[in-house]
Amino acid sequence: MDFTNLKNFMDDMARERTPGNAVEVHLDGKSVFRYASGYADIETKTSMTGEEMFYIYSCTKIATATAGMQLLERGEILLNEPLYEYIPEFKDMCVKTPEGNLVKAENPITIGDLFKMTAGFDYNLKSPGIQKAREITNGKMDTVDVVKCLASEPLSFQPGTNWQYSLCHDVLAAVISVVSGKKFRDYVRENLFEPLGMTESVYHNTPETIKRMASQYCFVSYDDKVQDAVEAQKNGSAKDGFFQNAGKGNGFILGEEYDSGGAGIITTVPDYMKLIAALANRGMGLTGERILSGYAVDLMRTDHLTPEQKKGYNWRSCAGCGYGLGVRTHTTPAQSGIISNLGEFGWGGAAGSSVIVDPTIRLGVFYVQHTLNPREHYYQPRLRNVVYSCL
Repeated sequence: MDFTNLKNFMDDMARERTPGNAVEVHLDGKSVFRYASGYADIETKTSMTGEEMFYIYSCTKIATATAGMQLLERGEILLNEPLYEYIPEFKDMCVKTPEGNLVKAENPITIGDLFKMTAGFDYNLKSPGIQKAREITNGKMDTVDVVKCLASEPLSFQPGTNWQYSLCHDVLAAVISVVSGKKFRDYVRENLFEPLGMTESVYHNTPETIKRMASQYCFVSYDDKVQDAVEAQKNGSAKDGFFQNAGKGNGFILGEEYDSGGAGIITTVPDYMKLIAALANRGMGLTGERILSGYAVDLMRTDHLTPEQKKGYNWRSCAGCGYGLGVRTHTTPAQSGIISNLGEFGWGGAAGSSVIVDPTIRLGVFYVQHTLNPREHYYQPRLRNVVYSCL
């Protein structure tokens, strides 16, 4: 193995496209490369190490999907079950047509729809239902109560007919909470973090995590208006621009009791790497604790989208990939232009974190930067090609 290409890529990214970044690579259950480049804080010229705390935003979804798969393995949920059997507020849903009319949903949202992003939800954190949740939360409404507010919003399409990036995994977190009888954060801590020895991964900040957190920036393109985090993650932007300090907040966390299944985890590179390494090892953690069976990992990385559902699945960074249970999965090298194996899977986050998992060769990679509007279409495919070139 020779990681010169990856080191050079990291240095190029830190020089031109993000203030700083860090990465760890595991192969066959061992850490084979760790590197950081650039700054954790531009203003003070503090070097990035990877030991800082980061908001990993949508890379949180990897943990949520894993937790959900545990319940499936235990016979506590099924993918084809209606969501309303667990949260009755979702029984009678409406769909907003392209003409703006409201019609009754023809079929129920299923648990599988939550995993697959095919429920019909959106990511509008300013919707009336979410605004209501914000108003009455004041740090006291938990994940289940906030998600119930979402049930008052019309769906974007008939459940199961399309793919749309959305709050599906926040709703999945609520289901996990209902089924387990625990706060979502407690379920994940007891069933993922503690068995894997993940002592630095949390869902809510403390004075210590804020102190250790890398400064968070937003890339502002000279060519584009500033976009919200989800649109920026989807569309990317031009190379030329500047970095604006974005503070140390996370707008996806709706109060102190709300555990965001889609964007809530705060962690370090080596700590979250433990979950990634376990998935790369087909569910067996570095501690020897098994969190999933290899069969469940294979089901996660199977493409579950129908041709109809793939109409909405058109992100540039996911070209040549299907979508499994909470993860993109590599299916068509001729379309992706990526040299990774078929079934290599992962996802990225709004501030530039990225997960790569390949159980075929027991490869796990966790890359981070802390830059909103990270331009995924640029760095994610390149990162995957560069990693595989080093092996």
